[in-house]
Amino acid sequence: MHRSGTSLIAHWLQNCGLQIGAELLGPGHSNVEGHFEDVEFYNIHREILENNNLDESGVIFNSVNSISVINKAKIEQLIQSKNRLFEQWGWKDPRTCLFLDFYREILPDAYYLIIIRDYKCVVISLIKRMMRELDSLYNSPQKKFLSKIAWRLRRARVMRKISREQADYFLKVWIFYNEKILENISALSPEKYLVIDYEYLKEKDFEVATVLNKKWNFSVHYSKFADVLNESLFSKPFNLDAYVSDKQLIVKANNLGKRLKCYFPDEN
Repeated sequence: MHRSGTSLIAHWLQNCGLQIGAELLGPGHSNVEGHFEDVEFYNIHREILENNNLDESGVIFNSVNSISVINKAKIEQLIQSKNRLFEQWGWKDPRTCLFLDFYREILPDAYYLIIIRDYKCVVISLIKRMMRELDSLYNSPQKKFLSKIAWRLRRARVMRKISREQADYFLKVWIFYNEKILENISALSPEKYLVIDYEYLKEKDFEVATVLNKKWNFSVHYSKFADVLNESLFSKPFNLDAYVSDKQLIVKANNLGKRLKCYFPDEN
């Protein structure tokens, strides 16, 4: 799911020597240190969403009805090109969760490093990303001094309003993505996936690198996860549940989170 630490972990994998893309999506308001997304997969995924009249951001809770013959051919050609160039490679893009049935079919030998994060942290991060975009707008050099002061005075009120308006929507997106992840786990052999979060990597980075090498037959070198971890960039929590109007969504999210955590290595 978006805002789950995927950029951070992709950065770590790159430091370990894994090829994750020749051209990567750079920094922005949402990830000041870079997104670490392979631009080629990123562009194709957005094109598929556009063709299905869905938001290209992928922050949706709708199934993708179809992938055109042209887009399938583009992905297959891209994979063939990667295979010719690299003995081992991977990519990161949260939108991949929307196409997992397709990827299991065309990449039957793929391995999945599955990254999960608590629904509260993800939804809060999505809300705060919207706030950062507004901060950038209202604090731009073009804005007059008094406008900037006015924004600072009403910022907290705007954030409460956005939280009320978006909490249910973003929570539905988290549920949808993580249901897709759970479906994918159920369709894979246990040796084909590893479920982690960034907190797990803080203590078990060497063990994860060992899985890639010993169990998945990759050849990566160990790099400390702490070298890329900057916890000051993670959103500070607040009482998200107070802003969720449909409380059944909270129950569903909690149950889904418990089911996913059962796949953590230490709990198998």
